[in-house]
Amino acid sequence: METIYLETTIVGHLVGRIRRDPLIAARQQVTRDWWRDEALKYAVLISQLVLDECSDGDPEAAAERLEVVKNLDLIEVSDEVDALAAALIAGNAVPASEPRDAFHIAISAVNGINYLLTWNFKHIANASLRERIEQVCREAGFDPPVICTPEELMGNDDGSESDH
Repeated sequence: METIYLETTIVGHLVGRIRRDPLIAARQQVTRDWWRDEALKYAVLISQLVLDECSDGDPEAAAERLEVVKNLDLIEVSDEVDALAAALIAGNAVPASEPRDAFHIAISAVNGINYLLTWNFKHIANASLRERIEQVCREAGFDPPVICTPEELMGNDDGSESDH
């Protein structure tokens, strides 16, 4: 079974009220559809970092986020994860101001996760950074995960091309 590391933005899109911003609302709906229809096809994993980030903010919202992930398996952080996160920052693949984003990528790569699922386009699912992220991971001896959104992992059971 293929593995997915669920980055915190995914959890945030799974719970709470649908936002007024139509783009965010669409992403929330796609995430919820993916969770309902596709997630069971994968081994879905999180880290303590995801739990920590889910715990931040409004206590009621935090409780909703933690409820969604309570039964998911935790990936352990290691010295190798620390080293790769540092290399991602040193290699300008992730800005030094965003160490948590480097850790999400490092946790996925070090643990051989197939997919890192995220809505973070600024520092993780960023086309202009993707090649550098992959290069730093490979130079450190790890295969990078496929960084993608839930929409990119939605099943297409009829075999036809997507219309978008």
